[in-house]
Amino acid sequence: MRITKDEARQRLRETGLRVTAPRVAVLAVLAEAEGPLSFTQVLDRLGDVDWDQATIYRNLVKLREAGLAPVISRMDGMDRYAFAGDRNDGHQHPHFLCEDCGRVACLKDEFTESLAVDGPWAESIRGAMMQLLGFCPDCLVQPSV
Repeated sequence: MRITKDEARQRLRETGLRVTAPRVAVLAVLAEAEGPLSFTQVLDRLGDVDWDQATIYRNLVKLREAGLAPVISRMDGMDRYAFAGDRNDGHQHPHFLCEDCGRVACLKDEFTESLAVDGPWAESIRGAMMQLLGFCPDCLVQPSV
């Protein structure tokens, strides 16, 4: 999902955050990503910028606190952030981490529909961070050496 700089500025204003160039840039990187990104991946995608790493990290934290970039995976002790595109979504769906290539993928409708739970655990399960660990389809088809 791509967002324009104007859309990023508007989202920042709506959450009460001050609009700064690093925040707009980080939000745009997260919005363009196909899946969740770690801090290091955000730095890599930003490329050669004048902001130091601490500035980028602090902005990720601010965006997380504002609900614009929730941490959706903590596998391997590494926070991975995603753009909360739909304001009501919160990026609340299961994720899959490939043990081989490290790719983190969003698992949406086809997986979550089978998790419809009623009863005392329903609310807890809906709010839980679910993460699966294994080998992604691309790594499964690679011939072993």
